[in-house]
Amino acid sequence: MNARIQQDVEELSLLLDAAKAMSEQHLQQLSDHPTTTQVGQIEWPGLPDNGLGGKHTLDLFRKLFYPHIVASSGPRYWGFVTGGTTPASIMGDWLTTVFDQNSQLTTGKGDASALLELQTVQLLLDLFGLPDAFMGAFVTGATMANFSGLAVARQWAGKQLGMDIARDGLRASIPVFSAQPHSSSLKALSMLGMGSANVQVVPTLPDREAMDIEALKKMLPADVRHPFILLASAGTVNSVDFDNLQQLAELKKSYTCWIHVDAAFGGFAAVSQKYRHLVDGWQYADSITIDFHKWLNVPYDSALILTRKEHAVLQMESFQNSAAPYLGNPWEQFSYLNYVPENSRRFRALPVWFGLMAYGKTGYKDIVEQSVQMAVYLAERLVETGYFQLLAPVRLNTVCFEPVPDTPASITISDFLEELNKEGVVFMTASVYKDQACIRAALVNFRTNKAAVDQAMDAIEKALKKITQ
Repeated sequence: MNARIQQDVEELSLLLDAAKAMSEQHLQQLSDHPTTTQVGQIEWPGLPDNGLGGKHTLDLFRKLFYPHIVASSGPRYWGFVTGGTTPASIMGDWLTTVFDQNSQLTTGKGDASALLELQTVQLLLDLFGLPDAFMGAFVTGATMANFSGLAVARQWAGKQLGMDIARDGLRASIPVFSAQPHSSSLKALSMLGMGSANVQVVPTLPDREAMDIEALKKMLPADVRHPFILLASAGTVNSVDFDNLQQLAELKKSYTCWIHVDAAFGGFAAVSQKYRHLVDGWQYADSITIDFHKWLNVPYDSALILTRKEHAVLQMESFQNSAAPYLGNPWEQFSYLNYVPENSRRFRALPVWFGLMAYGKTGYKDIVEQSVQMAVYLAERLVETGYFQLLAPVRLNTVCFEPVPDTPASITISDFLEELNKEGVVFMTASVYKDQACIRAALVNFRTNKAAVDQAMDAIEKALKKITQ
């Protein structure tokens, strides 16, 4: 054994204690840790001949790079849709690394991590109130979840046209209809060879991001037997708007269609009695995307693709790994390597299982409802400044707003965000809502409370004062 590795093995307890101490310090100071960083010139060291060993490498990391780590898991990181990490999920993620399982098989050959993954999927179906008609698999994030669901949809559409696309390639255009597709879905369509520009954009309802179902009906194929894919939103990026999933499900009675629901974070509306009506009808979808490193507050990366069990053969045709005899016959045993894009898979289910068992239905209901309450409170405080107005109502957990136009102290979005974000107290990003530039704040962190919003507002008012003087 290499001498450095041998030394680290012998001092493993000390190394883990050092990493634990650094982790504890970071988490204890997370609320005060900066949300942005100004990265200057970093003097990167070259690759050492003999290695530094674990302790000195940790010391080097602390000095060299840790000052540039941002509080993306903190209570005031509102750019993108970034969740935090609950204590239980951190435990699960730590053990995931220690155990280092390749979560694939359920036959007893190799490890048993896939068994826990299957059980975790059942817990999640219970959490979301979805029927046992779905099967699920963990992937890296919404991009791969959308990719996986749309890959099976592509295989389904091909079969309706007499083709095996997974085997023979895409030889026909498959219509895809959507009103506000997330960029990850467009990326998935591009990777699948279906073309990101081939989405037929459905008009939205007035002052909404939800699709106009009547307008959609006029766009659908005249031949009801011709297959198409409906790419539905359960929580749009800017205003967390929801397509009418119940009405879309009704279309399946008259048309030959596959419904894929992108519910990356909006799906968590289902855990609260107050908001679950927003996803009414998603139980009839063919595939559903849900992210967990968002509102479930587990570490990156973690997401779920749900597909109906009746499509299991199509899913295996899309992802089967049949060219490696040592992996067994994919048609004789259940293995996740035949149901998702990855052959090698991290044990992503474990942090989720830890979180679900530790906090239960009530814990996640409370996280969701608190996030919505804080979003409403933030919106009220922003409007009270007199400098901002809402571009959309706060439907769930995201605040979409803009500077009040044509005022004596009018401000620009770029100037405001530059001044605000450089202070590192709160982080928000610019976006575009219905062709109009806006600012958006997405709240999904279990740590985000009234004190965090008030602290953010102090920073916002300070930034306003600087740019309006």
